Amino acid sequence: MIPLLHDFTDATVLVFGGGPVGARKARRFAREARVIVVSPDYTDREFGGAELVRAAPAPEDIAGWLERATPALVVAATDDEGINEAVADAARERGCLVNRADRSGEREPGSVVVPATVREEPVTVAIATGGTAPALSKYLRQELEGTLSGAGDMARVCAGLREELKRRDVSPDRRREIVTAVVNSPSVWTALRTGTSNCPQVIEDVLGEELSAGGEQP
Repeated sequence: MIPLLHDFTDATVLVFGGGPVGARKARRFAREARVIVVSPDYTDREFGGAELVRAAPAPEDIAGWLERATPALVVAATDDEGINEAVADAARERGCLVNRADRSGEREPGSVVVPATVREEPVTVAIATGGTAPALSKYLRQELEGTLSGAGDMARVCAGLREELKRRDVSPDRRREIVTAVVNSPSVWTALRTGTSNCPQVIEDVLGEELSAGGEQP
């Protein structure tokens, strides 16, 4: 499988199953998408503002649900293998992406794996083990949470720096060198992670050193 990031803004995600797994999937996708959860019963859990529809569709009813919802992604998260199979089949027939929560390891064409993620907006890191070791994914996610501290701020610094260097007519190759130097600067990372009040000055100092080294005007 090849990892991709997909924007679900204004899209619909249809989840079959109101148990703990269905709730977790609903919360994940409700950050961006309209989420509809179909289940005869619901756990006492948070569904992230998803629309909950109390129903118990039979396998032959699944295609009709997809027809009405026109989802971009369908999640099969029930405890009934027959229903999950029908969900996956109907999704493939409509050309929808499908995430089948009761399967691990080998996946069928069109399948989607929802990885463990670490977010430091706008930075996102995804971890997947091919469905073979969820515990390892969780461990690696926890390890990476500390590593990514300050990464979101660094991404915003880099974006602003690129624009400033363009304004100064610095060449593209030199811009890449300077931005790379800032990203690799321990002093900048320390300033971002500690939130020190002189963080802008630290960044400006590194920028000034790099511009002077290249003969550009600081």
